[in-house]
Amino acid sequence: MKVVEAVPEFADAFGFEEFNRMQREALPAILETDHNVVASAPTASGKTALAELAICRTLRDEGTALFIAPLRALTTEKESEWERFEELGYSVYVVTGERDLNPRRAARADILVMTPEKTDSATRKHDSARYSFITDVDCVVIDEVHLLDSETRGGVLEVTVSRMRRICDPRIVALSATMPNIDDVAAWLDAPDETTFEFGDDYRPVDLHAGVKTYTHGENSFADKYRRLYRAFDLAEPHIRDDGQALVFVSSRQDAVRAAGKARDELAKRDVPIGARGDYDFHNEAKELANDSLRKGVLDGVGFHHAGLSREDREAVEEWFKEGKIQLLFSTSTLAWGVNLPARCVVIRDTKHHDPLEGEVDISPLDILQMLGRAGRPGYDDVGYGWVVCDHADQNKYRRLLREGKEIESRLAEDLDSHLNAEIAMGTIRDLDDVLSWLETTFYYRRAQSNPSAYDFEDLRSRVRDVLDRLVTRGFVEMNDDLAIDATPLGRLTSKYYLRLGTATRFAEVANRDRITADDILEAVAGAADFRQVSARQSEVDAIDSVLTGVSTSLDGGPRKVLAILHAGMANSTPSELRSDAWVIRQNALRLLSALREFLDTFADARAANLARRVEARVDHGVSGEAAALTAVDGIGPRRARKLATGGLASPTDVVDAGVKELTRAGLSQGVAERVVKSAKNLPAPEIDWGAFPTTVTRGESDMHEIRVTNTSGGGKVGIRVTVNSVEMSEKECYLTDEVAVPVGVFGATDDELEFAVEVTFPDLPLLPIRETRTVRVE
Repeated sequence: MKVVEAVPEFADAFGFEEFNRMQREALPAILETDHNVVASAPTASGKTALAELAICRTLRDEGTALFIAPLRALTTEKESEWERFEELGYSVYVVTGERDLNPRRAARADILVMTPEKTDSATRKHDSARYSFITDVDCVVIDEVHLLDSETRGGVLEVTVSRMRRICDPRIVALSATMPNIDDVAAWLDAPDETTFEFGDDYRPVDLHAGVKTYTHGENSFADKYRRLYRAFDLAEPHIRDDGQALVFVSSRQDAVRAAGKARDELAKRDVPIGARGDYDFHNEAKELANDSLRKGVLDGVGFHHAGLSREDREAVEEWFKEGKIQLLFSTSTLAWGVNLPARCVVIRDTKHHDPLEGEVDISPLDILQMLGRAGRPGYDDVGYGWVVCDHADQNKYRRLLREGKEIESRLAEDLDSHLNAEIAMGTIRDLDDVLSWLETTFYYRRAQSNPSAYDFEDLRSRVRDVLDRLVTRGFVEMNDDLAIDATPLGRLTSKYYLRLGTATRFAEVANRDRITADDILEAVAGAADFRQVSARQSEVDAIDSVLTGVSTSLDGGPRKVLAILHAGMANSTPSELRSDAWVIRQNALRLLSALREFLDTFADARAANLARRVEARVDHGVSGEAAALTAVDGIGPRRARKLATGGLASPTDVVDAGVKELTRAGLSQGVAERVVKSAKNLPAPEIDWGAFPTTVTRGESDMHEIRVTNTSGGGKVGIRVTVNSVEMSEKECYLTDEVAVPVGVFGATDDELEFAVEVTFPDLPLLPIRETRTVRVE
């Protein structure tokens, strides 16, 4: 069947003219029914076209489609790939982070592209104006629904899909690689038999020969990598000699670069005919690559691919591999999901990888199968070859995986307390009956029905009730005598920031301290449950100790390493030994610092929240305490903040006072200086007006006065605190636009002298507090 016959108005949105056998069989279910659809098919069999057909059906009905992609890298690729829909007059919008979200674009979009995590975030906040667009979705396409079985992300996808079905009840089209228990997924999503498709290996365009190759594990892990690498060379070499291509998966970006460099030398020693140095046009194209190592390797037919490369470099590598100019490609797991780059031979060199947050972990069985699925080039090969290289001790595990596949299990139970707390915080669960009704909407419940002994189905409801009772006991949830349920402020903040319950409890304890320091804030974040699995390698110990010289801490092991990375980040001097994990750890720490700031604002005061905000700015931008306030100004990045602070400018007010002329002398262009000054003027700059405040008071007498906090700049949230001889008299938080009055009582007490202090603090901004004092003599 030709595309133009099936969807004439959308023919130009497809990159081919005719549907294959698998697509033709699923097409009527997608285009001619309203049922939910579940389809599993081998890798490279054309599942993407099913997603596009579902989107076309939705657009034809003037609806909005949401495509849930398994990786963030794939969302941007879909945005580029689906420019074809843009050319037909439809809007495609990739929903990224909180700061970058454009709610108007999201609301107007015909096709939304999101990761499970971003969809989770949006659905949790669906009743806000900013995220209300998620309630207008008419069809949800889940790419790689077998992600349900992911230890780290499966639970998120599961509760998000269940929540979407309660919020707006969209049509669900779920696509997957081959999975033995597709019936469980279909039953969970209420997809009838006629729209549930299990396409077997006979639908695979190229047969796959997959196997396991072993090596002898040694004492030195670095040497082991090279043992596995040479094993990979041995497996790839005959295919490269026969004008085929090989794709080798490794565990990290650094390994991809190193392995590619080693491969060039080894293939030259073996006199393997590879490379295109005589291709003049290719030689010129390669000069445009931003990555030096990649530029040197591709001309020899060897490349690497990972998410750290620029988008242009990644796209160039993908194109050259498709064209056969790169014959041996080393990649991280990014290429396993979504990007269609098949090779005659696929070798998985590493079955474990280092996770900055969890230490050394096994690559998931799902990833292993996805990687092997890339073996075999349609139109070029009759058979593809896929190999798992592993230690002798693991060979049976991987042979069983290749022989039997992997049933999709629910991962909800592993973080059930957090997910249940989130539902209660959103108000979708209001009593015990709702808890049990919610449970029955989950894949967890369906899988437990299917496999009752493994999931202990008989006790499932009582286990969920136990989880609820623990949430009540720990202060996240309130339950009255009528069994009505509501979230506490602690529970709502925990849900808002996706915190583990242990982390939230730790933050609440910090907020209840009488005095909170910057060290308390850093220690609370570094010791959070989210970093419990971080490991400190022996090669990192000296660097950690060096960074933490003079820092008093009770943390050890991985959390101590996290603390060192945060301190080093603030000083903009992360040791080389810590850099490989620093970015991931710092990004997670920034989320936790933002959460802790709101905990402090809610349970402590504005002063503590402001301190956390200034610490967050320093960790985020790598600036000194003196320069942190400048990062609040649009147009002042870390480098400019450091430079201006060195020149004596330490606040937005200083920037305004300096003016455009002085900023241009400091090296800013005229346009940037004007933008910086304009932005600085939009930040609050309160002044304290004491009015007719007395200098003396008669002992035993009292008088009431009014102090005014005025503001002629941009508005903002402030905390105003009044103390007398360091004892707090009053405190209030408000949104300051132009002026606010603060009543202050002057009492002639037993002290001979009274020092009144007024402090204005900014809980949401990294600006230093403004503090002024007046002394009143008691006569």
